[in-house]
Amino acid sequence: MTAVSETTEVDGAGRTAQPRQLIVTVYGLYSRGEGGWLSVRSLIDLLAGVDVEEPAVRSSISRLKRRGILSAVRRNGAAGYELSETALAILREGDERIFRRDRATPGDGWLLAVFSVPEAERHKRHVLRTQLARLGFGTASSGVWIAPAHLRDATSDMLRRLELEGYADLFQAEYLAFGDVREKIRDWWDLDQLETLYTAFLDEHAAALRRWQRRKTTDEAEAFADYVRVLTDWRRLPYLDPGLPAELLPSGWAGIRAADLFFTLHSRLGEAAAAHVSRTLP
Repeated sequence: MTAVSETTEVDGAGRTAQPRQLIVTVYGLYSRGEGGWLSVRSLIDLLAGVDVEEPAVRSSISRLKRRGILSAVRRNGAAGYELSETALAILREGDERIFRRDRATPGDGWLLAVFSVPEAERHKRHVLRTQLARLGFGTASSGVWIAPAHLRDATSDMLRRLELEGYADLFQAEYLAFGDVREKIRDWWDLDQLETLYTAFLDEHAAALRRWQRRKTTDEAEAFADYVRVLTDWRRLPYLDPGLPAELLPSGWAGIRAADLFFTLHSRLGEAAAAHVSRTLP
């Protein structure tokens, strides 16, 4: 089971997911069994179960096509779209990230990305900063970004894919002195914003968790709708919070409770949602 990672077509984890966000989730979860392709009709039928009307689906598909996420392809006379190579690369990166339950530990150490981009190529500096932020890096100082060490491979892959490896060096390090790492983390990452986003996620999906915990049977169509919604809201958060060690986070950190909620619903709904999709696809 996989889902597309957070990219620029996703603007937030709020109370009302946009149709294009839901479409990306559906493609990330279910299209690769179809070679990365879904027919327009199947997508319209599936998104109707998440209260997205046909005009909104078609309009959002067009936007995703313009952004290079989807490509128009006909199969057996049916109009449809498949994931672009760029989107597939992002999916491969996101598979482990979005469904990773374990957090880093203080003993794992840190990954430092040190970069320098000439002023004449400042557009590449912007891309590099944007991509490091998307991966969950915090800012230690100008040109020095920091993340848990387990992001080494994902960061290396990103730099190579975007041909930015000539502008950055990666180091694995440990913090030695001269401050409290817990306080430094507050400087490197905006924990208050993360806490707000996690709390909003909990507020939005707690009722669904309680509802499914009471039930002994599972309606597949309803499971699909709830699962797509919760995953769409969740999949941004593991990128903003790159698995920071729980021991270094504030007491009662909402991210721990949010992860418990998501993975409980993932276990409860994932198979039933996939069964609904299998019945819907031709």
